[in-house]
Amino acid sequence: MTLKQRIDADIKQAMLAKDKARLQALRGIKSLIMLAETEKGGTEGIDQATELKLLTKAAKQRRESAELYAQQGRADLEQVEMAELAVIEEYLPKQLDEGDLRIRLVEIIQRVGATGPSDLGKVMGVASKELAGQADGRAISQAVSDLLNNTDF
Repeated sequence: MTLKQRIDADIKQAMLAKDKARLQALRGIKSLIMLAETEKGGTEGIDQATELKLLTKAAKQRRESAELYAQQGRADLEQVEMAELAVIEEYLPKQLDEGDLRIRLVEIIQRVGATGPSDLGKVMGVASKELAGQADGRAISQAVSDLLNNTDF
């Protein structure tokens, strides 16, 4: 079952359950998918990598908006963003915790033969592809930088 089909089925369930918040989030995801499909010149469907990028970007936007609303003292809008984020995260792969992320990054660093901070770009290229959707790009970058600066990995 494709992501679009899962979303359609979940939209129907949300409509039957009269869950307005979930329905709004699901419709937003479906809208992103449909826009991506039409951008490519009307081709049938999009690949999983593109779906993952769309969901990751949407999750990041919700997270940043929620942080901004929290700073401004707008708890009502923060709750809306966090509810949508929770729905989006249901469709993303499980996020790596910091320990697992570092373990995976050490494996990547050893595999590409990185020896210090000058190899950051080489490691980030591989890590970004392999860990897409499993960790935030900022967290990956920070962990890679820490590991390469402390060469005793």
